[in-house]
Amino acid sequence: MSFCSFFGGEVYKDHFKSGMYVCSKCDHQLFSSHTKYEHSSPWPAFTETIHEDSVSKHEERPGAYKVRCGKCGNGLGHEFVNDGPGKGLSRF
Repeated sequence: MSFCSFFGGEVYKDHFKSGMYVCSKCDHQLFSSHTKYEHSSPWPAFTETIHEDSVSKHEERPGAYKVRCGKCGNGLGHEFVNDGPGKGLSRF
């Protein structure tokens, strides 16, 4: 799920089978399918990670964080503050 195309190349956006999402480079556990939700962006979206160290984040601009695999640093996408289902949940 790491390298996504904004123009339709992402295969996991509409994938809702039960399971675990892992880093494509090192197999580190990232997200559970139970935390995945439908979103208008072309990328898959999750409300929480599997482990506290599943991902690392650094702020690129106010309200937008670059998200990387917590083990190998592989780029996973972005988290946007106050974007998601419910009260202020983020999207990965």
